[in-house]
Amino acid sequence: MIPADWLDEARARLVGEVRHTPMTFDSEHGVYLKWENRQLTGSFKVRGAFNKVLSLQPWERERGLVTASAGNHGQGVALAVQRSAAHAIVFASEQAVPAKLEAMRAMGAEVRLVPGLYAEAEQAGIHFAREMNMTWISPYNDAQVIAGQSTLGFEIIQDLAAVGENSENLAVLIPVGGGGLAAGVGLALQRMVPRPRLIGVQPVTSPYFHGLYYRGSQEGIVESPTLADGLEGPVEAGSLTIPLVRSLLDEFVLVEEDEIGRAVAMAYRRYGEVIEGSAAAALAAVLSGKITLRPVVVLLTGGNLQPEVYRELVSHWMDTTW
Repeated sequence: MIPADWLDEARARLVGEVRHTPMTFDSEHGVYLKWENRQLTGSFKVRGAFNKVLSLQPWERERGLVTASAGNHGQGVALAVQRSAAHAIVFASEQAVPAKLEAMRAMGAEVRLVPGLYAEAEQAGIHFAREMNMTWISPYNDAQVIAGQSTLGFEIIQDLAAVGENSENLAVLIPVGGGGLAAGVGLALQRMVPRPRLIGVQPVTSPYFHGLYYRGSQEGIVESPTLADGLEGPVEAGSLTIPLVRSLLDEFVLVEEDEIGRAVAMAYRRYGEVIEGSAAAALAAVLSGKITLRPVVVLLTGGNLQPEVYRELVSHWMDTTW
């Protein structure tokens, strides 16, 4: 579905464009932590956005670029188009994190707010791109975006090899929204022998891919706002990610809002790191005891959280321990 050479081309294309983020090991708990909150724009999303924009033909960029985003993908697209003199329009929910909206605008993107949650913003963006004959860049339903996200998987392989970690009995926890990261990382980690166990994590308030994985359907799911705003929203019908994630991942777990909040606070109190709710979802699966496999790699996918929300969470979970 996605040629293997596209993954290798993405690795080469992004050398010097994105950061190789650190991975640390908590020996007390047998947990590897991959800190993508230290990535450019504070999120892994820049990998897929850069790879897509840099792979476009000149005429595709000249038409102007349109995307939808909870904030992190939009920042990645905005940063990438600064190098190509293209124009980017980002459709976002009126309920999106204000700090993420301001960051997209500061990077030169035109942000258009849409009533509702992420799903409404995505549909508005897709419709606008078609109507205006502009180039649509999906945050997840795009082979080049997925190939860009696979570079995180290849980094994990390098990081584990550097410390002599065997992939046998290893598990990797991946936050899942539209599935672009899970698909990309899964494709990369297929090259490990044996392949580690891959586990998707979603908030219980927006379990769309969980439904697709176990029931083959998103029908009947009622969504509510979540701290893991980057994981919100249904998956586009017919998305490339649906068969990829269903074939590559071994299981899914759901985490509660208070578990996500506790994980945000724990990341700061134990490791001195700022992570957002979407990243904290994976750590929450470990802290809550829903994942007991060891060793485990936890993908901490971003650090863009509204400052006052962050302070409130750290204060609320002041006495939390691991």
